[in-house]
Amino acid sequence: MKNYLKFLPLLALGFVACEPELENPIDEPGFYSSGEADFTNYVALGNSLTAGYADGALYITGQENSYPNILAQQFEKVQQTNEFTQPLMADNAGGLLAAGTQITTNRRILAVGSSGNPSPVIYNVAPTTDITNVLSGPFGNLGAPGAKSYHLVAPGYGDITGVAAGTANPYFVRFASSPQATVLEDALAQDPTFFSLWIGNNDVLGYATSGGVGEDRTGNMDPTSYGSNDITDPNVFAAVYSQMVTALTANGAEGVLINIPDVTAVPYFTTVPNNALALDAATAGNLTGFFQAVAGIFTQGLIAQGVPAPQAQALASQYAITFNEGPNRFLIDVPVSQSNPLGFRQMTAEEMLVLTIDQAALAQGYGSVRLTPEVMQVLGILQQGGQPTQEQAQLVLDAVDGIDDKDALDMEEIANIKAATTAYNNTIRQVAQANGLAHVDTNRLLTQMANGGIPYDAGVVTSTFVTGGAYSLDGVHPTPRGYAVIANEIIENINQTYNATVPRVNVGNYPTVTISNNPQ
Repeated sequence: MKNYLKFLPLLALGFVACEPELENPIDEPGFYSSGEADFTNYVALGNSLTAGYADGALYITGQENSYPNILAQQFEKVQQTNEFTQPLMADNAGGLLAAGTQITTNRRILAVGSSGNPSPVIYNVAPTTDITNVLSGPFGNLGAPGAKSYHLVAPGYGDITGVAAGTANPYFVRFASSPQATVLEDALAQDPTFFSLWIGNNDVLGYATSGGVGEDRTGNMDPTSYGSNDITDPNVFAAVYSQMVTALTANGAEGVLINIPDVTAVPYFTTVPNNALALDAATAGNLTGFFQAVAGIFTQGLIAQGVPAPQAQALASQYAITFNEGPNRFLIDVPVSQSNPLGFRQMTAEEMLVLTIDQAALAQGYGSVRLTPEVMQVLGILQQGGQPTQEQAQLVLDAVDGIDDKDALDMEEIANIKAATTAYNNTIRQVAQANGLAHVDTNRLLTQMANGGIPYDAGVVTSTFVTGGAYSLDGVHPTPRGYAVIANEIIENINQTYNATVPRVNVGNYPTVTISNNPQ
């Protein structure tokens, strides 16, 4: 994690306080009703969002504030239920060990250093959760961080021998009933009376957080050929999703299906603005002059290769980028093509930078130009009307340093993400309707959180990184308060669908990010 907090306002420690909620639930026995639902035996299937993952790791406090655990506590106020169990980590450090060797990083905390400036750092305490210590279930929370839709029905997903090869999930290894059991099988073995299913985020999230480095696998029906950063084919998702819901409802269980939020609306993509190239008038003029030189050099190069002058000038004109005093958009690298032979352009308003981009590199010319003394010398030759050599001209072209694909989402990649998300959500809605199940539109909810926020009695929860209260320090997963907002939305839809009166939770009673060097 880099110094992305430079784009945030100064932080006040007070924002992590648990503000009192004005409307407290009534806990008198018999006041609430389960309606047509039976919450006796509740199981939750999903990925990191179900597990309670936050701050880049899974740890006890996060699990205790997972939305399934919040729901289970509220279900207890409605009727007598079986104990809801979770495969708790061994500590609040969050890292995983495999036979004593750490294989995942610890959680992040917001530490205030000697300078007084808060910044996310890795919690520097040795983790104690070893995946070779298999827990004895069954567990109501079957969320496996990193799981995609088809992983929930994959035999061997809990086999420790497949962790290194990526065919197994180290989190599921800890609590799978057997190495070959599937997540779905472990859920069905408990004969649930009620279930929640929130899966599909990772079918597109890995592609997004990698900056679109993976592939859009639409049209490829073989998930065994997918890479970790690939987008799942919507037909594969639909087939697996329908299979799971059919199995979960076969014994008459009711449930709630939760759709996929627009991952590009989370702080991981909205915190670092793509127009953060702030220039004074002199620097803006110098950069404009530099790119005029780039266009001129490229024009002469094309003419030397036999391209007619008008055509050469027209093709090169796209590189005569102008800059203004104030904020300017960065440059990104794009595939070299006949229409863009140099392979770079300025970002559009809709395109995004990832939270983890190296901002120190941005300050040194990443995303614009890296001016070395040698390049400045060539520019001096041009300013004096001289003719640089071919090698000198190439130095100028090479000085352009567009942002790499891994650090940005371009228009095509964003379109791929939105198309897959829409397709998955159509499936989820149709399956919910066909089976008479509750349906939760977290896509709408989290979009609202990014556009004004979700009000509650003590304030508003927004998606602003760190200060908004909704998202943890990884910029993707919610804080306990964010999970509480989601739990309330789920409760509302359960009540509407099953004529129940499950009480909502007090959002203000749940914390946000941890400001501490000792969050135990």
